[in-house]
Amino acid sequence: MDKANDTARIVLKLDFGFGRDVGPGKVRLLELIDEYGSIAAAGRAMGMSYRRAWLLVDNLNTSFAEAAVTTQLGGRGGGGAALTGFGRDLATAYREMERDARNAVEERLLSLEENVRRGFMASDERIEARQEA
Repeated sequence: MDKANDTARIVLKLDFGFGRDVGPGKVRLLELIDEYGSIAAAGRAMGMSYRRAWLLVDNLNTSFAEAAVTTQLGGRGGGGAALTGFGRDLATAYREMERDARNAVEERLLSLEENVRRGFMASDERIEARQEA
């Protein structure tokens, strides 16, 4: 269950082996780089250091035949970062696969979520009974 909103969710991680993977964090980083035009700003928006954000971008850029992010060195006008066409395609494909996976398992996930909710209620009842005893 997602503590933020108490609903079950599916989390998609694409694992290509050898430390090459793409999940919700890396995709969100790509989306924020696209929005802010900066690795540092995207990292800050996610609560991570520039180094951590840069390492994730470097991992993405070296995991595929094409880079996902291009950078410009800083200077008087400042540096910047931008998604490549491949980076945009990667983020879009991931979000589409995430949506497709969610749609494919929605009915079964809701059934399991209901079972979890019943388990919470039963657990709460057991705790209350012990407290009253």
